[in-house]
Amino acid sequence: MSTGGPRIRILAVDDHPIVRQGIARLVGIQPDMILVGEASNGREAMQQFRTQHPDVTLMDLQMPEMNGLDALIAIRNEFPDARIIMLTTYVGDAQILRALKAGAQGYLLKNTLHKELLDRIRAVHAGRKTISADASYELTEHATDEALTQAEVRVLRLIAAGNANKEIAEQLSISEETVKGQVRNILSKLGAKDRTHAAMIGLKRGIIDA
Repeated sequence: MSTGGPRIRILAVDDHPIVRQGIARLVGIQPDMILVGEASNGREAMQQFRTQHPDVTLMDLQMPEMNGLDALIAIRNEFPDARIIMLTTYVGDAQILRALKAGAQGYLLKNTLHKELLDRIRAVHAGRKTISADASYELTEHATDEALTQAEVRVLRLIAAGNANKEIAEQLSISEETVKGQVRNILSKLGAKDRTHAAMIGLKRGIIDA
């Protein structure tokens, strides 16, 4: 790898020290890269970004205090040219779409970091968008699916929390008949056999959070 130009400045954001250590080891032996900062949550990431102005930020999706998606949005509001690769332990098409729409340049599964991370960093630094093969497959798999409405997502979230239709109706201040109609739509759109199956699909695809 050529060292003719300035090194790619990298910020690693993850609440697990072992992940940050792994990234540091990978980056540390690359002649064209340098790790300029680390953070364990979204708030720290914003502070580090303002201080270090990294070329590429590696951002964990699920973190305490401020998650990766909220941090991504906040950083890009302040620094529109920020180049951010989202890291996650699982792949769900709804999560991927939210991250890409919010301005992420990359989406990478943590179990592929050792094989793919360095090439993805170089690609994003060069101005290209890049997502892992698994993430690309998920997007393609559900590309023609009819999306849940905001109201249906709220109902699905309450289903996953174990609420019956009557309880959902009370919490959302709508009729039980309206809830039943939304449940039918949810099952149809997700291809789910029942309410429990719908909740499992919603969690797996990242439509709702655990």
